[in-house]
Amino acid sequence: MGRHISLFILPLFLFFPTIIQHAKPAMSLPLSTNLRWIVDEKGQRVKLACVNWVSHLEPVVAEGLSKQPMGMIAKRIVSMGFNCVRFTWPLFLVTNDSLASLTVRQSFQSLGLLESIAGIQANNPSIIDVSLIKAYQAVVSSLGENNVMVILDNHISTPGWCCSSFDGNGFFGDQYFNPDLWITGLTRMATLFNGVTNVVGMSLRNELRGPNQNVSDWYRYMQKGAEAVHSANPDVLVILSGLSYDKDLSFIRNQPANLTFSGKLVFEVHWYGFSDGQAWVAGNSNQVCGRVANDMMRTSGFLVDQGYPLFASEFGVDLRGTNVNDNRYLDCFLGVAAELDLDWALWTLVGSYYLREGVLGFNEYYGILDWNWCDTRNSSLLERISALQSPFRGPGLSETKLHKVIFHPSTGLCVLRKSLLDPLRLGSCTDSEAWRYLPQKTLLVMGTYFCLQADESGTLAKLGIICSESNSKWEMIADSKMHLSSKLRNGTSVCLDVDLDNTIVTNSCKCLNEDNTCDPRSQWFKLVDSTRSRSGGKASLNFDSILDLPGKEFFWNLLGASI
Repeated sequence: MGRHISLFILPLFLFFPTIIQHAKPAMSLPLSTNLRWIVDEKGQRVKLACVNWVSHLEPVVAEGLSKQPMGMIAKRIVSMGFNCVRFTWPLFLVTNDSLASLTVRQSFQSLGLLESIAGIQANNPSIIDVSLIKAYQAVVSSLGENNVMVILDNHISTPGWCCSSFDGNGFFGDQYFNPDLWITGLTRMATLFNGVTNVVGMSLRNELRGPNQNVSDWYRYMQKGAEAVHSANPDVLVILSGLSYDKDLSFIRNQPANLTFSGKLVFEVHWYGFSDGQAWVAGNSNQVCGRVANDMMRTSGFLVDQGYPLFASEFGVDLRGTNVNDNRYLDCFLGVAAELDLDWALWTLVGSYYLREGVLGFNEYYGILDWNWCDTRNSSLLERISALQSPFRGPGLSETKLHKVIFHPSTGLCVLRKSLLDPLRLGSCTDSEAWRYLPQKTLLVMGTYFCLQADESGTLAKLGIICSESNSKWEMIADSKMHLSSKLRNGTSVCLDVDLDNTIVTNSCKCLNEDNTCDPRSQWFKLVDSTRSRSGGKASLNFDSILDLPGKEFFWNLLGASI
């Protein structure tokens, strides 16, 4: 992420392997791939729900270690529901002796970061006088002790903020991007972490870009890099990024990567609000979401249909909540991520940087932690992504029959009901109702005869058993394909909506024209395939049980049927 660089070119160093404490992961590692899924040794799906932790800026030390002990940060990562870290590193960390031989203290002293030295001395004294590479290893080890998986991400060559099309780090052959040196660096990192169990993957290069990028050299060098990593460390997933800031993998559609190994290949994609400039502010949200989601499927999303895991290794928003472009984008992204059940990594964990683009203590508004690394910057984001931190489906997870859940991206919740008498509401997706979406476009509660119905605009959505009428048919409309719309008996259309207390209602459909000021997000839903079982194990009432209930006439009337 980012659009800037730092400049320093350093000579090569003599590499010395180091022994690292082996991690104690929670799942059965190493990981591999089974078609489009990442799985553990038992063949059960493991969903990567990661957060990016930066260690590629000028100090070449994991950010935040002057604010909190690394073990506390690792525990905070777990408490927020993440199971892995995409941990960035600059190529020169392992290909330049002048840089890699620096101690943490020396690195900070050279940059005049005396306050950060005092902070690390207080919070992480064990690393203050070790080399930069050993400090990097120590963070990986601490994450492993807390059962956090790690993906090593070669973010850039020269330490500094990334990325620009003209920073010399963008593509093979650029000023600071020697392909042979890059393969040497990948080999050394793969070797260094061979046998470190919680290191489950290596992302070969972040955001290939710039005027020199081309498909021919992508195949030439990315395949060489993949082979080098696999040869040095056959346990890790090999993660390949695309072109144009990791937005374009369309060339894979007709020419798969040609590798000698199998069961380890993953592709990664990045998607931000600013990836499309200010389109979300300037355009109608439904139209922009439809166009951008279609572009994503054309350039990268198609890979899941071709049988490859797709890792959205960077997405994120300004967590102050004032960026309209980001706010509108996020709902669209979460809808697509849920529908495809993607693996992902949030940008970023970092609340503040030691030094970024010349600014000391730079406040990172995309950071899930605050400036002091003590509290979360925006807890609502964690609530919204929590449903996506567990897999909806995949190998080994067929606890119930394949069904749909009705996911609401704006809240991260799903449609459920506590009992037959209660209205439909939004709640935790772990308690979500299981729905069948029939060819007749009826949404039926699985195991029952009850279908979702619209009554009148501005009223509660309800369950009924007369499911052949128009008000029981639901279509995904608008360019976004995120509005669930039904026709009332009088011929007017309504859309599923959410009121202020998260009750499911129907209202006139929003933002179907080209108005760019309209906000449709309360009406955005996704029908997501799932095999999750309900955490409460609640049984739904079926038609036959209703017939024998005391006061059955009341229930029949409630359902809109006649006796």
